[in-house]
Amino acid sequence: MLLLSLVTIFTLLLLLGSGVWIAFALIGTAWIALEFFSPFSPGPILASDFWGASYGWDLTALPMFIWMGEILFRSGLADNMFRGLSPWLNRLPGRLLHTNIIGSGMFAAVCGSSAATCATVGKMTLPELERRGYDSHMAIGTLASASTLGLLIPPSIVLIVYGVVTEQSISRLFMAGIGPGLMILALFMTYLVLWALFKGNREGLTGVDESSMGFVEKLRNTLALVPILLLMGGIIVSIYGGLASPTEAAAVGVVLSILIARWSGGFTLGMFKASLFAAIRTACMIAFIIAGASFLTSAMGFTQVPMQLARAIGEMGLSPTMLLVTLTLLLLLMGCFLDGISLILLVTAIIMPVVSAAGFDLIWFGIYLVVVVEMSQITPPVGFNLFVIQGLTGKDILTITKATLPFFLLMMLAIALMHIFPEIALYLPQAMNR
Repeated sequence: MLLLSLVTIFTLLLLLGSGVWIAFALIGTAWIALEFFSPFSPGPILASDFWGASYGWDLTALPMFIWMGEILFRSGLADNMFRGLSPWLNRLPGRLLHTNIIGSGMFAAVCGSSAATCATVGKMTLPELERRGYDSHMAIGTLASASTLGLLIPPSIVLIVYGVVTEQSISRLFMAGIGPGLMILALFMTYLVLWALFKGNREGLTGVDESSMGFVEKLRNTLALVPILLLMGGIIVSIYGGLASPTEAAAVGVVLSILIARWSGGFTLGMFKASLFAAIRTACMIAFIIAGASFLTSAMGFTQVPMQLARAIGEMGLSPTMLLVTLTLLLLLMGCFLDGISLILLVTAIIMPVVSAAGFDLIWFGIYLVVVVEMSQITPPVGFNLFVIQGLTGKDILTITKATLPFFLLMMLAIALMHIFPEIALYLPQAMNR
């Protein structure tokens, strides 16, 4: 069993480090484990798992939400959000720096992608904040951190993947992500307010007061937010109220996003084609990784590694809290080298028996897992958001990482609060049963 574990880990790291596609790395690792450490033939298992991982109805929501995000990404949504939010934030300590946090939260709710949120909002806010005299360090930190909420606030692509792989209700996962997502936004904004009161305002790092805009002009700019708010609210209410499944809500979201983009006047046939093909590429990539992870899950099951691991950890007598601390450190280490979806799939393939044996609610654990993945998005060397910010600003990774450190620690605080008060994540899903 020790030899099998070492061979599996070494093979996976070797394939990932060699630049092989992640799906092929998962498939190759599983094939070697079955070929040399089990009496079962890998071929039939591979064929069965690929079929089983590809025809699920819940998986249909994945390309639809990706397509919705691509449409909104190309329709000038970021400009509308900035114009709509900025007039109302001048009285709040930190002023327009809050547009990074609120704007990222809003775009995350209709996009579902961390990198797309970071790139879209950042293209609009970073130049504007720099031009108006805001601290670039804090602007980078708020953008890189708040844009990770694209993985948590529904509709979340990562939550769909987790729900499909672990056979959990995607609707309940979506509802479970709302409370923690709002909590993290509140933590970020609270930190920004305190920073502005104790440092930013005193040192002139929060721009100048621009509250002279008239009420009518403020209201006119705010109207640009109405279609997006209706889209977000319609998706969440339809799922929560049981009016539509996530797949049906995703289809409606695509249609509404096309109408919004067309109504805004910035959506052409070329953009339609570009958004469709971009969504197909991304969805196919994710589906291929899901199939590879399904094969690895089966291989681990046939070789008994997860069960042995669960038994070993159980014999260690770790409390749920210590187990959570250990898993968090392990996941953050793995997140330094893997993207979010790959990390989710790899974790569910290996440690879910350990989690189940420890008595964790799998809906709650899914939200916890996504928050840790969010943290890995701003952790070098493979923090995707760090690369996006670097492309937008040209600053080095070390500077960007330093700017995100306070928000990284706030996410750690969010995990602790979720562990102490699990109702933060579980209240809405449980309310759906009533």
